[in-house]
Amino acid sequence: MRINIICMIYFNMQRCPVRKPRPFLNAVFIGGLLFATPALAVDPDFTLTIKDHRFEPTELQVPASKKIRLLVKNLDPTAEEFESHDLKREKVIPGKSETTFTIGPLKPGTYKFVGEFHESTAKGSLIAK
Repeated sequence: MRINIICMIYFNMQRCPVRKPRPFLNAVFIGGLLFATPALAVDPDFTLTIKDHRFEPTELQVPASKKIRLLVKNLDPTAEEFESHDLKREKVIPGKSETTFTIGPLKPGTYKFVGEFHESTAKGSLIAK
């Protein structure tokens, strides 16, 4: 019964044989689905900032045994490569942009990372507790 009602509305017909729907109704139907579904964007749990070729904060405490989302913002005009052998992550972040990583769950401990393009100044660690 519900399918027939949906077909009648969507196809604007009495019965629901296979028929090409109207473009306007397609747009209305798809638009309704988009607004009816919840947003999939998720706020990051933790944020690292790259400024003057340094990570801020240099030590970031995160919960152990839990998956986290880490946002890395590059405020410098030049690119930086976030690299961590401990976390098994490597990503170039262009200047004036950001990226998000999903990390974990991590065992308790310290996980080091560097900015490979400026290794002498861009250093930091995640501490899982």
